[in-house]
Amino acid sequence: MSAVASTGNLTPMASRPTAAKKAPAKKAAAAKKAPAKKAPAKKAPAKKAPAKKAAAKKPAPKPAPNPTGGVYRFARACWLGIAHTVGALFRGIGRGAKGLDPAHRKDGLALLLLGLALVVAAGTWSHLRGPVGDLVEILVTGAFGRLDLLVPLLLGTVAVRLIRHPEKPEANGRIVIGLSALVIGVLGLVHMACGSPGRSAGTEAIRDAGGLIGWGASRPLIFTMGEVLAVPLLVLLTLFGLLVVTATPVNAIPQRLRLVGEKLGVVQPAEADDATYDDERYEEQWREALPTSSRRRPAEADAYDPDQAEEAALTKRRRPRRSAAQPPVDRPMDAVDVAAAAAAALDGAVMHGMPPSPIVADLTQGVGVERSEPEQTPVPSARAGEPAEGGDRDAVPDLTKASQEAPRDLPPRAEQLQLSGDITYSLPSLDLLERGGPGKARSAANDAVVASLSNVFTEFKVDAAVTGFTRGPTVTRYEVELGPAVKVERITALTKNIAYAVASPDVRIISPIPGKSAVGIEIPNTDREMVNLGDVLRLAAAAEDEHPMLVGLGKDVEGGYVMANLAKMPHVLVAGATGSGKSSCINCLITSVMMRATPEDVRLVLVDPKRVELTAYEGIPHLITPIITNPKRAAEALQWVVREMDLRYDDLAAYGYRHIDDFNEAVRNGKAQAPEGSERELQPYPYLLVIVDELADLMMVAPRDVEDAIVRITQLARAAGIHLVLATQRPSVDVVTGLIKANVPSRLAFATSSLADSRVILDQPGAEKLIGKGDGLYLPMGANKPTRMQGAFVTEDEVAAVVEHCKAQMAPVFRDDVTVGTKQKKEIDEDIGDDLDLLCQAAELVVSTQFGSTSMLQRKLRVGFAKAGRLMDLMESRNIVGPSEGSKARDVLIKPDELDGVLAVIRGEATS
Repeated sequence: MSAVASTGNLTPMASRPTAAKKAPAKKAAAAKKAPAKKAPAKKAPAKKAPAKKAAAKKPAPKPAPNPTGGVYRFARACWLGIAHTVGALFRGIGRGAKGLDPAHRKDGLALLLLGLALVVAAGTWSHLRGPVGDLVEILVTGAFGRLDLLVPLLLGTVAVRLIRHPEKPEANGRIVIGLSALVIGVLGLVHMACGSPGRSAGTEAIRDAGGLIGWGASRPLIFTMGEVLAVPLLVLLTLFGLLVVTATPVNAIPQRLRLVGEKLGVVQPAEADDATYDDERYEEQWREALPTSSRRRPAEADAYDPDQAEEAALTKRRRPRRSAAQPPVDRPMDAVDVAAAAAAALDGAVMHGMPPSPIVADLTQGVGVERSEPEQTPVPSARAGEPAEGGDRDAVPDLTKASQEAPRDLPPRAEQLQLSGDITYSLPSLDLLERGGPGKARSAANDAVVASLSNVFTEFKVDAAVTGFTRGPTVTRYEVELGPAVKVERITALTKNIAYAVASPDVRIISPIPGKSAVGIEIPNTDREMVNLGDVLRLAAAAEDEHPMLVGLGKDVEGGYVMANLAKMPHVLVAGATGSGKSSCINCLITSVMMRATPEDVRLVLVDPKRVELTAYEGIPHLITPIITNPKRAAEALQWVVREMDLRYDDLAAYGYRHIDDFNEAVRNGKAQAPEGSERELQPYPYLLVIVDELADLMMVAPRDVEDAIVRITQLARAAGIHLVLATQRPSVDVVTGLIKANVPSRLAFATSSLADSRVILDQPGAEKLIGKGDGLYLPMGANKPTRMQGAFVTEDEVAAVVEHCKAQMAPVFRDDVTVGTKQKKEIDEDIGDDLDLLCQAAELVVSTQFGSTSMLQRKLRVGFAKAGRLMDLMESRNIVGPSEGSKARDVLIKPDELDGVLAVIRGEATS
């Protein structure tokens, strides 16, 4: 027994690893079964063995044969595959329908109702046979009874209503409510007139009366209050439905009956009848009953006063406007003119900001306002001084003024900077610049982004909601309001998740939006819009701001036009990578000055080291010197600007004025006069605008001189009427130095390649997330946060037309001393002495070899160290070589092809 017991105890333990690793063979299974029977007779410890055997035997039943042979699994897999495919197809169609334009969705609903009306008419009028006919009989005839013949007419009427007036959703809801009340009341009366058959009479009797609707409307009333009261109640319900459908208040019933009588010829027409007044009043009362969030009146856009918005947006500086190159207009304003004015002033405005133009903006989700396109005014071909044929056709009047003032000629007066004093200059017409299309207020892409943002907040369990958005030409800013006790960091931490959800890497979060308790999420639009410079300048003209230094920059995120007064900046730094829109911005600045200012108002100094960017403006009368392309000449021009600034400050100090505008006004009024015995004639000083298209080239050639001149101008020149625009595509610390940044308070940053460049321009991040092609951040003087804007664009044809007009008005008069720092002496300098020939040889040697070394002069000219050092100092004083840099050779500043001119200067000869 002990041997048997020991065998029974040992056999299961030995079989455990084999059962766990591989399936047991038949012999091993038989060997295990024998001692397993004796195990229960042993003590308690032996009871664990059957459990372990059972655990080891559990996987064995799995390979049991399937009685269906796998057919069920195959059928189930096929069914699930077909179901998933059909579901995905319908979900795709649903998403596509959601992205459809609302106008198409409304047309689809109307056509569906029209098709349904045809099917019901075939089933009720011609007794259509088949499954469709039986279904129509069961549903329509069973529900409407004897009046089933009128159901197709009702469906067709609703369909035609949706097709003709899709822009009035509130009227469609009213008609549905009125028709429902009318149908219930009529069917209830018809059912009572047919004897009020009940369910016991059968379905045929109910169908032959008022149908299920009539039975359901009349039977409860008859059961609760009897036929005596049921009839008048149903009559009142029918009357209410008729009044709602016809939009007739009870107090207007006599007027409507009179109007019907007049149309039928029964009643004489009244002299003055305001039948439409009641419709408007009814619509207004109906809207007032809606919730506040659903109210949207068509008159909201008309109640908007553009003059107030423009006056609040612009700082006005009024003064008499020069005569423009357009003939006077004597005709009154018509509807087309009003449309053009509204388009010029309000196009591009968006939700939650300025309201969109009710005339031009074709928004399918807007309210029911009849919209019409304004007629385009042809560009005038007549020049100033020539009579234009058809003045009402060739001119664009100032549509924002109550009356047209006759243009006044420019009073003849002398120009401070060598202009003849008897020239009448006319400004270019705004018709030379194209009009842009109306801006969009919303699109299907905006709705999709709102849904994506809401989904992100839901998935990450953030109590926040998108409460609105303002659409700009390039980006849309979505406003997100947080729930109670929700940190703003919860939103900013989701930047990458939001970018992933909206499929755009250029997501910028503003926390919070200035002036609002909301977080802004700026996401680029998939359908970008163009901002035309002409639209920006037309808004400035509508606002009657005649300051000559007002320029158009573009359009911001809220759809409002961005303009800037260069006299108030007073200097601006424009920076951005190649292709970001920097050159387009410079073109807009120069074109704005030409469109709004005469050469008496503003003179320009253009520096273009690239030699190709500003060549289109060569020869305009605003230039004080030809366009400067040589960086050395640019440094000399900046030195001249410093001297001009000092001369202006001398006059301001002598006559006791603090700003150039006050001095000019005193000169024009005769309050400031030259001292007795002086031959000088005081003239008003024009604004002087210096535009440098590439600052990096200037800083490479003459960094010390350029930086000193720029710092001096930016520190002092504001009151003297001198302003700088510095543009560069390399915003690094060696180009935009700390002194330049400290004295240029206004910044305009376009897309940059790195965060470091953004910090150099704006002293904060943000420019590295811009998307290029005019997308920029504008940080004017005194602002804490930059404004996102899309820069304006002006085409080459528009620039050529404006330049041609300006050239036709006046020829440029240049100053000879702008690009010459000091006049060269005609005689030999005294400090050269008898070393003229030796100096010429040294200069020729240094320039030809491009190697400025004192030891080389000693060897080649066979002179001592003192003589060679003196020759090198003489060449440094004449800008042939650079300053000493220890033991290194000096930089040679003159190229070999300029050697003849250098030698002529050394000899005291006249130079070109």
